[in-house]
Amino acid sequence: MIRWRKGEVVRVRREWPGAVELDVAVAEGECRALAYPPLVGRPEVGDTVLLNTTALAMGLGTGGYAMVVAVPDRLPQDPSGPGHLVKARYTPLQATVLGADEQESPHHEALREADSVDGMPVVVADLHSALPAILCGLYADSPGIRVAYVMQDGGALPAWFSMSCAALRERDWLCGVVTTGQSFGGDVEAVTLHTGLLAARHVLGADVAVVTQGPGNLGTGTRWGFSGVAAGEAVNAAAVLAGRPVAALRVSEGDRRERHIGVSHHSLTAYGRVALAPARVVVPDLPGAFGATVREQAAALATRHEIVTVPVEGLHEALKASPVRLSTMGRGLEEDLAYFVTSAAAGRHAASLLS
Repeated sequence: MIRWRKGEVVRVRREWPGAVELDVAVAEGECRALAYPPLVGRPEVGDTVLLNTTALAMGLGTGGYAMVVAVPDRLPQDPSGPGHLVKARYTPLQATVLGADEQESPHHEALREADSVDGMPVVVADLHSALPAILCGLYADSPGIRVAYVMQDGGALPAWFSMSCAALRERDWLCGVVTTGQSFGGDVEAVTLHTGLLAARHVLGADVAVVTQGPGNLGTGTRWGFSGVAAGEAVNAAAVLAGRPVAALRVSEGDRRERHIGVSHHSLTAYGRVALAPARVVVPDLPGAFGATVREQAAALATRHEIVTVPVEGLHEALKASPVRLSTMGRGLEEDLAYFVTSAAAGRHAASLLS
């Protein structure tokens, strides 16, 4: 089930908050590896490292790294300080973090009786790659607002894996990252998506929250066997906390798989079957026959949700100005423009709810 290797660090390629990318010499040659210093310490050139090479051997597009499990000859110091939430529970790298609503947390009082996000727009998407595109749409119409990213645990568990999140935080495009469920490593830690949304509002002071799973996802080509169906649960959570859920459709003109052309069957399942509370489903006003197909497919969601048609003028330019590289399933902005424009349109609509 797990492929193990021992290797020696030969170079440090780059690093960003919470993560270090390395080249490691193993028996088969050199491989690219990723370490999370908060968990295993910071590997240095010459260190022996223990690697989990499972994702690398499988050739996963998002997670194609060997993962550093330990630097056995130089263990990190034991952590000190408060924190009783255990994330990645009962795995070899389970970690204790300070939950925003724990008694030891400075935010405990603010969250103890919190039960509403006060009408905050909550933009929901199934893929992590939608996050920067949604932000492009938000900031194109409402510069200066505070946006928090609330990360579900359907993809990567460590928020540190996302180079996009690190860059967006550095550029102040995110006021913070909230990690929920088994995910960890955000600016704020939460037990559930519900407490994560409350923390986004009452701890980070967000005007808007964006909810997606972390980088990567798990899918089987079946209707229900996809981690992104949790987008429907996010709609429910936002609604029960008196937020205004905005559903970003997964739309593609560049995917080679028929089930994802136009409106993905995953969006139709997540919003049409899993989401029990009504949301504003954003349909971009795309031109031509493809735009007509998208509108026709999205109309099936009108029995439960409000369909909102959003103009797309200026969104291509806003996306080209993104501070991070836009990529989904290996396709860039121009290779699948409809995907990114659709996400940006959801951000544009959320911005309109603030006026």
